[in-house]
Amino acid sequence: MKAPFAILAIALVLSGCSQGNRAMAKKIDQICADKPNCVSTIDNREQFQIAPFKLKANVTIDQIEPIALQLPGAKTASQEIDYLRIECTSKIMRFVDDLEIKIEDSQLAVRSESRVGYSDFGVNRKRTEQLRALLTEAGLIENN
Repeated sequence: MKAPFAILAIALVLSGCSQGNRAMAKKIDQICADKPNCVSTIDNREQFQIAPFKLKANVTIDQIEPIALQLPGAKTASQEIDYLRIECTSKIMRFVDDLEIKIEDSQLAVRSESRVGYSDFGVNRKRTEQLRALLTEAGLIENN
């Protein structure tokens, strides 16, 4: 009697620890929360703001995706006609951050946020600037 209960308890505890492959709500149109683990092109607060990405003519998400996948630990989690969510997993601690990209007219909305923890120690800002450099090098965005 105790063994089945123990197995059930262990299974529940372990499933609660998994980050899993859960469906994530789109946050691309939201400003960052008050924790310093997020940056966004739509957030006007200095600590969270990143400069706009001005697209060149006729750029598509299909052109942006392979460039974004060059980022360390990146894999596609979700893709639509004008939207892309990339999961970036850190090498050592295996933390997952969400990088969201959305084409809005001649601009690229970009948001990168850590799923867990308080501070990201600047990782999301560095990631978005690395993305900017890669997209500029590929000729997909204007050089700021």
